[in-house]
Amino acid sequence: MAINLPKNKMIFVVSGPAASGKTTIATYLSQELAIPYIEGDDYHTTANKVKMGSGIPLTDGDRWDWLITLRHEATKQLRESEAVIITCSSLRRRYRDVFRVVSYEDPAVQLRFLYLKARQQHLQARITARVGHYMKGSMVRSQMECLEEPAQDEFDVVQVDVQGDQVAVCRDALDRVWERLNEHEVEVK
Repeated sequence: MAINLPKNKMIFVVSGPAASGKTTIATYLSQELAIPYIEGDDYHTTANKVKMGSGIPLTDGDRWDWLITLRHEATKQLRESEAVIITCSSLRRRYRDVFRVVSYEDPAVQLRFLYLKARQQHLQARITARVGHYMKGSMVRSQMECLEEPAQDEFDVVQVDVQGDQVAVCRDALDRVWERLNEHEVEVK
């Protein structure tokens, strides 16, 4: 399904703690909307991956360059596409604010966060079932402790409950993205 977007370009940040389904949902959205997808985990430094793989939570200092790199990569993708999807935990408001700078630098760029919400026990069960990922189970607890859920005044955030059936959750996320795209009078072909 191809889409034509208006003058505004869109960045969708699929956010949430470890094991919330960011990669699954972003991949689904990218395929359904035929827009590029940037996997945020691919941009972590080796040192960050080693820390997380050892169960050591990242500090703000560990995250800043990563967040800025992701923001720059997203804006770079917008040179060739009308929209882009990116995964980034965006656990704290100040991390989300790093992405919000994009709209200040270029008012034609619109930003929307899809915050994937789940209880810690649900996330713990998911991460325990993972095979071959550097993120360990102990990181769920540290990420939940770090998490600042989006506040009501963060109007660019859409919440998606991810504790249901995976197919239904993906469709719900797609519906919410379509709502945002339709706010900009998107024409579907």
